[in-house]
Amino acid sequence: MTTHKGNILITKHSDRLLAMLMRNNQILSAQVLRSNEYAVGNIYIGKVQSISQNIGAAFIDLGGGYLTFLPFAEVLEARLTNRSPDGSLKVGDELLVQIAREPMKTKLAGVTTKLSLAGHYAVVSAVGKKQIPGIQVSSRLGANAQTKFRGMEPLAEIAKNCRLIVRTNAGALADTEPLILEAQHLAKTMERILKIGPSRTCYSCLYQGKPDYISFMENAYRSEYDEVITDLPEIYDALSAFCQEKGIPLRLYEDALLPLYKLYSVEKRLKELTDKKVWLKSGGYLVIEPTEALISIDVNTGKYESGKEKEETFYRINREAAEMIALHLRARNLSGIILVDFINLKDKKREKEILEYMRGLLKQDPIPAKALDMTSLGLMELTRKKVAPSLAEQLRTP
Repeated sequence: MTTHKGNILITKHSDRLLAMLMRNNQILSAQVLRSNEYAVGNIYIGKVQSISQNIGAAFIDLGGGYLTFLPFAEVLEARLTNRSPDGSLKVGDELLVQIAREPMKTKLAGVTTKLSLAGHYAVVSAVGKKQIPGIQVSSRLGANAQTKFRGMEPLAEIAKNCRLIVRTNAGALADTEPLILEAQHLAKTMERILKIGPSRTCYSCLYQGKPDYISFMENAYRSEYDEVITDLPEIYDALSAFCQEKGIPLRLYEDALLPLYKLYSVEKRLKELTDKKVWLKSGGYLVIEPTEALISIDVNTGKYESGKEKEETFYRINREAAEMIALHLRARNLSGIILVDFINLKDKKREKEILEYMRGLLKQDPIPAKALDMTSLGLMELTRKKVAPSLAEQLRTP
């Protein structure tokens, strides 16, 4: 796979504000950007409206009737008021909660009391009384980086009262000062939130997360793009300070005769990410079909005509299909359980090689994704963490 870097585009198309990571005329990742009201990352003082023991969750009102869903598993020692002698939640309790998941289809937005603040290089999480503060380093960084970051005295000092996670992006830093400064800022912000929470009125917003376009940039690997390009002056102005601080080249595109979305064929590229059929260079193709329960992907030989080296050809098509599947899982933001029906191979050793190849490809995805195993029916079972609606859902939402 090519190592050529791409660009991040931020533009408007069909009345939607879009952020896209593009490379070699392909979309690697895309997001429809929204307003910052009730956005993922925001922290509020919410009120327990009702409790359902059957589903093990509480419904939290963030004000104005905006209901959210809090599983009991997401409850940490973060209650502001608690009139229950056994420590359990009660209707009317006020909680410090953070929006962790967008509303999806008929599901409410998900919240947690496990508060965390994410930056470009670090994540700082509040710890409960029974939790141990400390430093955690992204598993995507090598052993040397793991040792280096865990042994840094400034980071250890910051992590005395919180959980500090060093993100993959920090591995590309020649100088660790940006990481240290960002971690200090996040830790101080978290300390301030926890301090002022008890004195604020119910439904107050104590922290507003970054605009979606900045979060989008932070969730892409810095090694994947050369610059950020936008044709929107207001976005350019809003990003100038951030990009300058992070050393990210930023360009305002100003050709009125050829809009940015046309220059990069955005409409065509988005259609490719919503079509059911995806062609491969070999002449084979994928059929991607999301359902309520799972996503099925079928690999077909397509235009290939049988010959002497049929097994070898099927193996090569399967490898190409694996690369395209990994790309489309990320680009379409598909998640949950994914079953892939590769072309059957007689050689089980070759089948195992395809499984290992897919595992390697999925490690490059910023969202946790895994190739589990082959089912008894010969289907490869994948999983990918759900953090936001699929791109198709985002494009359908008014």
